[in-house]
Amino acid sequence: MTDRRLISSGSPFEKAAGYSRAVIANGYVHVSGTTGYDYDSMTMPDDVAAQTANALETIKAALADAGSSLEDVVRACYYVTDRAYVDAVFAVLGEYFADIRPAATMVICDLIKEEMKVEIEVTAKLK
Repeated sequence: MTDRRLISSGSPFEKAAGYSRAVIANGYVHVSGTTGYDYDSMTMPDDVAAQTANALETIKAALADAGSSLEDVVRACYYVTDRAYVDAVFAVLGEYFADIRPAATMVICDLIKEEMKVEIEVTAKLK
């Protein structure tokens, strides 16, 4: 059996859907797909760039809770609902990951709620 620790962001979706914001296991932090909700106000901005920044800030906080950081991210997957959003998402990703440059994939797809335009999941090394 491996050591395993769960990290919660306090999102009401975690308990309802039965998942953790992140799981620490085997020297890595696995952060679940994270959308652009502002959890302070429980609102979703309409702007895809703002959603991307919110998602990355939620991920950043989860990594910090786990004892890791964005600088430790080794893998990222980005889900975007429209090709027209790619450039705006790239611009925000560049602000966060330009020097870190994790292995990454972007997928154009539907997400579970209409207002969601981007979802991001990452894996980071545990310090």
